[in-house]
Amino acid sequence: MTNPVGSPDAAGASIIGAIAAPHSLATEAGLNALRDGGTAIDAAIAAAAVLTVVYPHNVALGGDLIALVRGPDGKVQCINSSGWAAGTTDAAVLRSTFGRSLPARDVHTVTVPGGVRGWEALRSHGSRLSWSDTLAAAEDAAASGVELAPSVARHLLHPENADLHGTSDFDRVFRPDGQSRRAGDLLRQPELAASFSLLRAGGPDEFYQGALATRSITYLQSRGSQLTADDFADFQPETTAPLQTTFGDLTVLTSPPNTHGFILLRVLRAVEELGLADPLGADFGTVMRLFHRANRIRDDSLADPRQVGVDVGALVHDDLTSFAPVGQARDASLIPHGDTVGVSAMDSDGYAVSLIQSVFYAFGSGLIDPQTGILYHNRGTSFSLDEHAPNVIAPRKRPAHTLMPAMTLHDGSVRHILSTMGGQGQPQILAQILLHATRGATAQAAVAAPRSVVGPQYDGATDDLVSYESDSPAAAREALIGSGLFVLEVPPRTEALGQANVVFSEPDGRMTAASDPRSDGAAAVAHFPRALGTNS
Repeated sequence: MTNPVGSPDAAGASIIGAIAAPHSLATEAGLNALRDGGTAIDAAIAAAAVLTVVYPHNVALGGDLIALVRGPDGKVQCINSSGWAAGTTDAAVLRSTFGRSLPARDVHTVTVPGGVRGWEALRSHGSRLSWSDTLAAAEDAAASGVELAPSVARHLLHPENADLHGTSDFDRVFRPDGQSRRAGDLLRQPELAASFSLLRAGGPDEFYQGALATRSITYLQSRGSQLTADDFADFQPETTAPLQTTFGDLTVLTSPPNTHGFILLRVLRAVEELGLADPLGADFGTVMRLFHRANRIRDDSLADPRQVGVDVGALVHDDLTSFAPVGQARDASLIPHGDTVGVSAMDSDGYAVSLIQSVFYAFGSGLIDPQTGILYHNRGTSFSLDEHAPNVIAPRKRPAHTLMPAMTLHDGSVRHILSTMGGQGQPQILAQILLHATRGATAQAAVAAPRSVVGPQYDGATDDLVSYESDSPAAAREALIGSGLFVLEVPPRTEALGQANVVFSEPDGRMTAASDPRSDGAAAVAHFPRALGTNS
């Protein structure tokens, strides 16, 4: 593991790969993709596909994807595969039905799922394995069955998901005898396995134009959706340059709007501009006030720039030092929060991926097609129904989005690959990990360190309340208490404060990887004989 990152060994006969994911079977699938001759891109897709089977409370075939991908030429691109609303969407009709906001779970919150097209777009940046081979482990996991992960079992029992109990499609998969499955129970999903078989044979078009598309549209329309065959067939991801800023000697990159990646960059810039010497200790309260202010800007201004003018420069740079008032908490139901997976992967040929994929709330919409086994997200609940809001729902519009991959470069070389679950708290989690890393923390120490998040991250939290883990350092706790924000102590390493996965390229050329102890994940760095991959 001491070979320089980005270079094979002297004989050119081996490759080093690193991957971190929130479930050990996903990490195993990624390692196998590298072993079989794939790049970090293949590894990330293989892991993400397995996660749609083994971590269905956080991700599914019926969800979205946003990723950063870097190739051997050093160029970093953002793939935004967040889906759009139906072409016939009418906000006025939805207001007359639902009032001031869309419900948390309803068929009208299902936008076109972008994840599968996102995998396709990623592959174009350097896949070496066939599409079919990359998805084989996911099909096998669905067909053979896997032990239910503890995180899934906890979410099945969580009160916020009680509304799903008693719904036939959900119960069939997760509560077949009227009782929620428990950790360790065998979860077999034969219908989902059959969908993966079709997808492997037919390619991505199968999901958007083939039999799977036809079935998805039929199922969703039977529940009242306005999505049509054209909405699925016309959908394509957007590939753009990432947002970036400097922080110390690093270049920090993340996803542009319609995502809230700007928050990470904005606060890192403010840390430097304000000269916060101890941002994880005595100055931590100020950091949380900066995030509190950035969250308010997100909620007021973020929207799909393809349809609404979004001043990205202002989002990142304007008025960095001001704070928002506390004690005027907004309705937390209108602020994004949810469930997601993050996968980080890298190889010594120069490929690197930060991939984020999600169903938004736990188990998304809760709608699971009994014929295909596909669970659909509820990402559309992030839309506003206020006709004056930038983020108001509209035809073919993408909602304001919480998914945000991240990566840092040093002198053009990858230094950190960062990905996390955590809904509205993702920028805060990534910032804290990066701050730990730039102060000398190892990858594992950085993801395991106590963290805090301001906003509706924990049960009962409002947008001006900070949830902090009880093992947080005394200086950080005191800073939070003195910040003027409300505070809530939560248990250490609570899943509600995110599940992060990272790969670091160390200054001496080694790769290190770490998976969050708040998840069921694993991380690995491995050295493989160079195999001849295919790409078809």
